[in-house]
Amino acid sequence: MTETLYPDKPVLLVDDEAPWLRSLSMTLREAIGFNNIIKCSDSRDVIQILKSNSVSIVLLDLTMPHISGQDLLQMITKDFPEIPVIILSGLNQVDTAVRCMKLGAFDYHVKTVETERLIYSIQHALNSLEMHAENMRLKALFLEDKLEYPDAFADICTRSKKMRSVFQYCEAVAHSSEPILIYGESGVGKELIAKAIHKIRCPDEPWIAVNVAGLDDNAFSDTLFGHTKGAFTGAERVRRGMIEEAAGGTLFLDEIGDLNLTSQVKLLRLLQEGEFFPLGADKPHRLKAKLVFATNSELNGQTSNITFRKDLYYRLSTHQVRIPALRERLDDLEILIQKFVCDAATSLGKKVLTVPKGLPDLLSDYFFPGNVRELRAMIFNAVSLSKSAILSLDSIKITACPHKDPKTFEELDVILTDNNLAVTPQHTVFPELLPNLEEAGHQLVSEAMRRAQGNQTLAASILGITRQGLAKRLKKQPVSAWHRQLATKITG
Repeated sequence: MTETLYPDKPVLLVDDEAPWLRSLSMTLREAIGFNNIIKCSDSRDVIQILKSNSVSIVLLDLTMPHISGQDLLQMITKDFPEIPVIILSGLNQVDTAVRCMKLGAFDYHVKTVETERLIYSIQHALNSLEMHAENMRLKALFLEDKLEYPDAFADICTRSKKMRSVFQYCEAVAHSSEPILIYGESGVGKELIAKAIHKIRCPDEPWIAVNVAGLDDNAFSDTLFGHTKGAFTGAERVRRGMIEEAAGGTLFLDEIGDLNLTSQVKLLRLLQEGEFFPLGADKPHRLKAKLVFATNSELNGQTSNITFRKDLYYRLSTHQVRIPALRERLDDLEILIQKFVCDAATSLGKKVLTVPKGLPDLLSDYFFPGNVRELRAMIFNAVSLSKSAILSLDSIKITACPHKDPKTFEELDVILTDNNLAVTPQHTVFPELLPNLEEAGHQLVSEAMRRAQGNQTLAASILGITRQGLAKRLKKQPVSAWHRQLATKITG
């Protein structure tokens, strides 16, 4: 199996002492898991290497033959200003450090100083690069209003502007090494968004999903971290945890808000240190998977009643993706209904049924506590009950709108018939005094509102117009002159 490269772009080490290069590369590998490293012992080759490779960071020695580190620093900051340069020198001189910082160095370290500070500086440089890249992607996406990876969202059926903004944000943060927290009500499609992030970042790498709700601490630790042979009674062989299974890919942890407090401590350490211990192991393993979390609860609110640790919440919330509820994107109702009707027909071996024209308007009054998942179940049930070429409304009117007057639905059943045409008498009886077209329109609106018992959504469906169109007509609705003339004629 090919080892996953980390970081994505190589780190360039420049020093004329080959033993020091070997020592530094081993330190970076053991301390932070770096295995994507280019070593250069001849300062004359540095510029050509940078031209040929997309390098993330340069660790540069100052004292070298041919071209000095200070001269190289000036050349790199001029021609490759986006690459952070960290100076490693054997000289502990303040004036040298100040001069290098003025020339554009990201940081300055003395070789003999403890490695922890150097590791922190390297990680800080990587985080700065990621933040800059995310800002540039966000700026480009929102200004141009386009998607760079539209295929990643192909499984999400929407035409909502709110969802498009969610997609653009996902594209901007997908390549970040920081965790991503997806939150939204049950049934909005959090796992679909997580899979889209995976497709953007590493579509050919492993995708592992774990629902942590209900897992006790032992089950959580064994599931995520794995165990060594003999770690506990019954552990007869080594078991790789889900973190290792997802190496190079994405580990999706669902229902993170339900994780018990003991396990939250272990997850916090994993995020802070980037390493974990399999059960029974005494040597840490590096985290090499992208972590994506999902919850249907407000974790920030849970921190106040101490069911979720504040420090863990702050670690999780670097990138937050909020998915709007279905009632916040009602413009998706029509295409979702049509999609689920087609899916249900395929699943049940039926022909695709005709969707009554007024159904999306009717359902727009419903709260949809189960969101898209509830709508799907509703439509699948309706397709299974349908005995004609038109989608049955019997189950929908009971499930979706139990608060409605049943007479209203009897009215709707008449309206939404074959070919989506309203059933009207074959012979309409007109009074002797005919209204003009404008007055007739006002009367139709009044009659539709009467039949719908004041329900504007249903009245709009009766008239074959949108609810917004009906609202405009109601504002212009006068006392009918035709009514006045008719009343005078009758009393006279």
